[in-house]
Amino acid sequence: MVCVVSVRFKRVGKAYYFDPGKMNIVKGDQVVVETSYGLEMGTCILPPHDVDDEKIITPLRRVVRAATPEDVSTLSQNTKKEKKAMDICTRIIANHKLEMKLVDVEYTFDGNKIIFYFTADGRVDFRELVRDLVSVFHMRIELRQIGVRDKAKMLGGLGICGKPFCCATFLDEFQPVSIKMAKEQNLSLNPIKISGTCGRLMCCLKFEQAAYEELHRTTPRVDALVQTPDGEGTVTDVSLLRGMLKVRFDEAPDSDKCYHKCEVCVIRDGAHKPKKRSPASRGGGGEVAKPGAHSLAGLSPNTKE
Repeated sequence: MVCVVSVRFKRVGKAYYFDPGKMNIVKGDQVVVETSYGLEMGTCILPPHDVDDEKIITPLRRVVRAATPEDVSTLSQNTKKEKKAMDICTRIIANHKLEMKLVDVEYTFDGNKIIFYFTADGRVDFRELVRDLVSVFHMRIELRQIGVRDKAKMLGGLGICGKPFCCATFLDEFQPVSIKMAKEQNLSLNPIKISGTCGRLMCCLKFEQAAYEELHRTTPRVDALVQTPDGEGTVTDVSLLRGMLKVRFDEAPDSDKCYHKCEVCVIRDGAHKPKKRSPASRGGGGEVAKPGAHSLAGLSPNTKE
């Protein structure tokens, strides 16, 4: 176990581990730390705590000092410089007629380098752009191409739900999202309806997936045979989030009744399908699947039918 503090450099971004040494750091403190870019100023989001050795990327860099008023002033001045650098770079890009869009500008804390973040559909020859930027700022210049998801995280905005982007409010880092998640959450597979403003699949599909997997595991499926307080019936409709089921009884096929999933007991799950007998087994030698061989608890949401 290693004692570390978690430090974040942007309002919403990945947290990094640093060695606190003997410093007394509490949540919310601004600190100056050593990074691969030199000294940087960030905010402590977790005070000293122990983590497993395998989670540490060596060498573990240290916290240099608590941020001073001079450090806060330096960060404020860098922010003002970034706005000016944004305007200058945008103008130079237009002069060179480059097919790229500037997204953000970042000054390193020590003021030795400027990082320009941009998006482009393909490769961009920005050698002339770099020369012009160096002649204007007289410091190291780095141009970094980012994807559309990173662009949305930096710029922020409102999603189709009407709320601020998840990536710009609380998601530390992006996770892979697949169309299979939309299927398991019973969403429309229309790309327009399940894609975010960035044009990629919505991030909420990923962090809500665990909840849907648990609901699928504990909720009877459509066509399942269940025991209800009113007798045996077949599930005709399921509301996963509410946990409600519509059950049809053989003696009253036109009058479905609603039950909570806690009120019923699964006799045969709806996912069970009898195996088709192959031509070789039509003589009677093949095995026949027994009804009820699969239990609801044993089924995984990822089972391929």
